[in-house]
Amino acid sequence: MSKSYDIAVLPGDGTGPEVVAEGIKVLDAVSAKFDISLNYQEFDFGGERYLKTGETLPDSALEEFKKFDSIYLGAIGHPDVKPGILEVGILLKARFALDQYINLRPVKLYPNVETPLKDKKPEDIDYVIVRENTGGIYTGMGGVTMKGTPHENATQIMSYSRYVVDRCLKYAYDLTRKRNKGKQLTLVNKNNVLTHVGDLWVRAFEEMGDAEYTDIKQDYNHVDAATMWMVKSPEFYDVMVTTNIFGDIITDLGAMTQGGMGIAAGGNINPDGVSMFEPIGGSAPKYTGKNIINPFAAICAAGMMLDTLGEEAAAKAVDTAVYDALASGKIQSMSAGRMGMSTSEVGDFVASLI
Repeated sequence: MSKSYDIAVLPGDGTGPEVVAEGIKVLDAVSAKFDISLNYQEFDFGGERYLKTGETLPDSALEEFKKFDSIYLGAIGHPDVKPGILEVGILLKARFALDQYINLRPVKLYPNVETPLKDKKPEDIDYVIVRENTGGIYTGMGGVTMKGTPHENATQIMSYSRYVVDRCLKYAYDLTRKRNKGKQLTLVNKNNVLTHVGDLWVRAFEEMGDAEYTDIKQDYNHVDAATMWMVKSPEFYDVMVTTNIFGDIITDLGAMTQGGMGIAAGGNINPDGVSMFEPIGGSAPKYTGKNIINPFAAICAAGMMLDTLGEEAAAKAVDTAVYDALASGKIQSMSAGRMGMSTSEVGDFVASLI
């Protein structure tokens, strides 16, 4: 008997609807092969709706999202909407309201994808960054006094509870064990300066590892050192785990080493609730409607969604199809308009390889 999943689809802004369409094309191909039923319901939240109604993401929509098994997002960002309104009003609101406390970012170099790292090959770049996604400095604790005067003073507080740290670390340790690759988990922090928050993370990391994950090698990097080693020796890493702000920075560094935003996918994950998956590259409004945007990141995000739903074989089939498509040499570039195929042709090609 086939398994059935309800998927909320948010195509979003700019080229979002185009890449989502190709992701769904691949999802349909793999679900047919593995006898999975995916039931899509589309929502129009994004820039156009905001411009018409002034509405970003109402509380009623969040309640509705909780009824779904997963959320598949195209892109958020509109050139006629002030930066921050949609990102905070839709993305951050959903992330916090749905308690998507893990941001998962695979960093994987596929064949024939150009990396700026000299002499690095696909076997050298294949690791995962686990970013704590709902705590830390992004919670908005702090304030401002005497704004607009020469004496203006602003604070933004990095605050972490042991509970929030522990649940992120547990996810990272479990993922390291599941990957069964290097069986090494690297904590990235700055405990030589962040002597309170950093110390909490390090103690929790060591205590959990020593008590429950003796099969996993514990490693630690200061965040500044991590940025150097991610460039010099990416092959060293298996799974990295870090705070919200450090993760926000190093995941984009990782994305560039794997070939850029056109191939970078991410998941905002609640392991016990509703998760959301998206390409990282943004809405790219200048390419809207031209059928030239790269859909690989959206396709990879679809594969991540299947994996998180527990459909590991189907997820592996998507990853293999992406690998084979890029290994074929038929894709000339990850850049929009330079792929050698249109957006829809790339989707057709990957789907044909399932």
